[in-house]
Amino acid sequence: MDDLKALFARQKAASNANPYPSYQERRGNIEKLLTLTEKHKHDICEAIDKDFGNRSVRETTLADLMLVISGAKHARRHLRRWMRTRRVGTTLHSLPATSKIMPQPLGVIGNIAPWNYPYAIALLPAVHALAAGNRMMIKPSEVTVHTTELLGNLVSDNFDEDLLAIVTGGPDLGNAFAELPFDHLIFTGSTAVGRKIAQAAAPNLTPITLELGGKCPAIIDHSYDPSKAVNSILRGKVLNCGQTCIGVDYIFVPTEKLDGFVEDMKKGFTKFFPKLEGNEDYTTIVSDRHYDRLRNLVTDARDKGAKVVTVNPDGGEGSTNNRVLPLNMVINPTEDMTVMQEEVFGPVLSIKTYDRLDEVTNYINSHDRPLALYWFGHDRAKEKYMLQNTWAGGMCVNETLFHVFQEKLPFGGIGASGMGTHTGKAGFDSFSAHKPVFRQARLNSADLLNPPYGKLTDTLLAVMKKIV
Repeated sequence: MDDLKALFARQKAASNANPYPSYQERRGNIEKLLTLTEKHKHDICEAIDKDFGNRSVRETTLADLMLVISGAKHARRHLRRWMRTRRVGTTLHSLPATSKIMPQPLGVIGNIAPWNYPYAIALLPAVHALAAGNRMMIKPSEVTVHTTELLGNLVSDNFDEDLLAIVTGGPDLGNAFAELPFDHLIFTGSTAVGRKIAQAAAPNLTPITLELGGKCPAIIDHSYDPSKAVNSILRGKVLNCGQTCIGVDYIFVPTEKLDGFVEDMKKGFTKFFPKLEGNEDYTTIVSDRHYDRLRNLVTDARDKGAKVVTVNPDGGEGSTNNRVLPLNMVINPTEDMTVMQEEVFGPVLSIKTYDRLDEVTNYINSHDRPLALYWFGHDRAKEKYMLQNTWAGGMCVNETLFHVFQEKLPFGGIGASGMGTHTGKAGFDSFSAHKPVFRQARLNSADLLNPPYGKLTDTLLAVMKKIV
């Protein structure tokens, strides 16, 4: 823990010595992250594959590598404009003074990253922190041992420790990490752990971005052919074998379309994955603990009376040895089932039927606000209703997941799914202090407001009231 504090002190001292890095410095740091990602893409894919047991190379490329590469290129392209001091209007009674807003580096940023996308969630915030002129300490997950080791080597080989550093350790170190007096802290993980991180950061009044999760719903409207939604729903469910914070957790389907939708999902999943064992495209569950937890969700639902449809082209319910878990659809689960009480984070999809749209909104709004919500429908009036009458960190219409790939959209949660946003300019803004600067003109009337107050003061105040 002393080493942790010493590292923070070095970064803080370096920040104080160079509080406003130049455009060239920041651009150079972004390019380093971009170059090391592109140069070591095979090493990164191999490390993540080892950590999961089997992680699809293409999924790693899409969801880990491309997020960092795209984010770095976008930041490099727009950095000069992001850094620019922005002139804003001045209140009429204060003219001819001027007003402006200057983005300023915060200092030292902390990042506690999870295991599910261990490269992207460690380094994408670093792109925006360095773009904003900060320094960053990153604490990766202890679950992804190989990726964490590789991250440590790549970062130490390319950056001075007082600029960007990887620290390793388990939950105890994570708590000590959160207790450091960072100028901003970002945490990605579960809501339960997020609460603990917020408590640990509170004594220092550390500003915090929480990217949590929750149960992300999808809704198929009566106006939409469910068969047209299958591929998108499956992408949103089985990417990384469901180990995705914005993955589809449960879905509402019109009652009369349930049977057809279930059959279409079975066909769609089998088309995606003709086999599961030995299939390089099908990612395995990251650990025995998580595998057992998911199996227990299915068992609990079945024991409490739910119909469970298991889709496994190989037959059976999966392989314990390889942590291969097939798609399990839980039909109309009840609220006493564990699968409806916690974030699933795996290939278990609950399907609920509905008749009226207000049933859907009432259900969603009576639970914690999710990180994402997915609406499938052609009726624009209903789409507007869903936009205005539900709360979620983000929303996709007739698609899943794709909002996270949009550099110009902020990404973040709301309520129990998190606070604050990042990615793109939102990331730059989150890691910047937006300093308001008022410059008084040489010739001004401010002295007219000095005591002792009298009739002239009253006249000036009356004029000010009229022109504000």
